Amino acid sequence: MTVNIAVVGLGAFGQKHLDALALIDDANIAYVGHSRMAVAEEFAEKYGAKAAFTDYAELLAQPDLDGVILATPTQMHHDQTIQALRAGINVEVEIPMADNLAGVQEIVDVQRETGLIAMAGHTRRFNPSHQYIHNRVVAGEFALQQLDVQTYFFRRSNMNALGQTRSWTDHLLWHHAAHTVDLFQYQTGEKIVKANAVQGPKNRELGIAMDMSIQLQTETGKICTLSLSFNNDGPLGTFFRYIGDTATYIARYDDLFTGKDEGIDLSNVAVSMNGIELQDREFVAAISENREPNSSVASVLPCYVVLDALQQQLDY
Repeated sequence: MTVNIAVVGLGAFGQKHLDALALIDDANIAYVGHSRMAVAEEFAEKYGAKAAFTDYAELLAQPDLDGVILATPTQMHHDQTIQALRAGINVEVEIPMADNLAGVQEIVDVQRETGLIAMAGHTRRFNPSHQYIHNRVVAGEFALQQLDVQTYFFRRSNMNALGQTRSWTDHLLWHHAAHTVDLFQYQTGEKIVKANAVQGPKNRELGIAMDMSIQLQTETGKICTLSLSFNNDGPLGTFFRYIGDTATYIARYDDLFTGKDEGIDLSNVAVSMNGIELQDREFVAAISENREPNSSVASVLPCYVVLDALQQQLDY
């Protein structure tokens, strides 16, 4: 079965999804959407899509469309996800699904009502480095005791991962912390019962905190410490240290090392080393098999419950 996919939002991550879909035999890049037609037409030609759109409703109305991947600005995720589900289209939405818990809950409710496939882009569930550890946890070979994470960028203006100017403002809590909060619960298989956060001064122009520290604890006492910064002028990215009962692992994106910095072969973990590609493969497979995907909107809801609690702390 060939699954016809549309990618809406053609910035840095929209391009990552297009590159990933091009590697998936069962996926067909049928349509692309963007706010500017010239950009949409350029990408349609590059990736072989048969039509480009600026009107989202018109794109959703295409009779052969099976699923849409939303890589649009954060503030559009909620409405566009609901609109796709109401139109009978399966959807994969980049994180955060919404920037508040009520919006996320509505998406979960509409997905249950429609019975369609809806998943969120919690890519850490798919990175081979984290999959390797998850497989060891499931097999009973590794029990996580502590997860230490650093998420560091140098970003003092509104720009994307390609260094291009964008119209919307990123957020350390609702975007970047969401990856780790979900991953921590996924890897431990436990509910977070304690969550604390502090943040540094807000940037006058962006209106967001540029530094943040988060502490999490599960019901059996496993802990996570997360440091985030947009002020970091040094190695960029997210780095994970898994401390467990039988080993220590250090994950740097799709690479994994022992606590002694010895490389671990991940070539047999999945069909690709690209987390975005594996995420998109799951979306396509879930549509073909009509099943709930890993990182379904329902399965990641607990992450947003924690983010909401942390936001309330910060606001207070």
